Amino acid sequence: MAMNSIKIAPSILAADFGRLAEQVQLAQEAGADLIHIDIMDGQFVPNITMGPLVVEAVAKVAAIPLDVHLMIVEPDRFLKSFANSGAASITVHIEACAHLHRVLGQIDAFGCRPGVALNPHTPASALSEILDMAHIVNVMTVNPGYGGQRFLAGMTGKIRALRRMAGDMGRDIEIEVDGGINADTIKTAEAAGASIAIAGTCVFQHKMGIAAGIQELRRATAAKDADGDF
Repeated sequence: MAMNSIKIAPSILAADFGRLAEQVQLAQEAGADLIHIDIMDGQFVPNITMGPLVVEAVAKVAAIPLDVHLMIVEPDRFLKSFANSGAASITVHIEACAHLHRVLGQIDAFGCRPGVALNPHTPASALSEILDMAHIVNVMTVNPGYGGQRFLAGMTGKIRALRRMAGDMGRDIEIEVDGGINADTIKTAEAAGASIAIAGTCVFQHKMGIAAGIQELRRATAAKDADGDF
């Protein structure tokens, strides 16, 4: 795998919302590949965050793709609103969708890349019948709902399994790792087969600033690749 091949998607859940436009621009200027936006409804997860209006506001200042993650019940009710707000990709949870095949088809029809997320307790095998429809698989490496949690190391086996499943299908699916990402865990995630690292606290709350947070992640993966660990 090429040096620095893993993409970095800062999650605005950890941003200062009083300076959101500025912080998104700083992340973009520092080399972020995507902006990740966590949508929570207080029902599927124990927290409430934001909605389509925030996505629309971020879309006005971001020139990189917006990766929208719906941690909500009945996500099909809101797909069109998020697509119209500027989402490049929309990820829904398998646990929240009674008819996941239909929902992924709707996301695609609205012109967005369809993604599916797995909570820690859900095995990779749960996606065996619909993996051909997904462009993105989000592996939750924390229990969703709050930022700043510790990386669940046991999820690396799931990442490897999904990478094998995608390879067996001949598909280069993006595998996101979401939760507890820092300069140490990003190396673990990339080695397991992740291609996108979602990073919130270690970017937006880095003591030296947003650019330093992203650079620290880049250096961590570059050092690992140079050592021949992957």
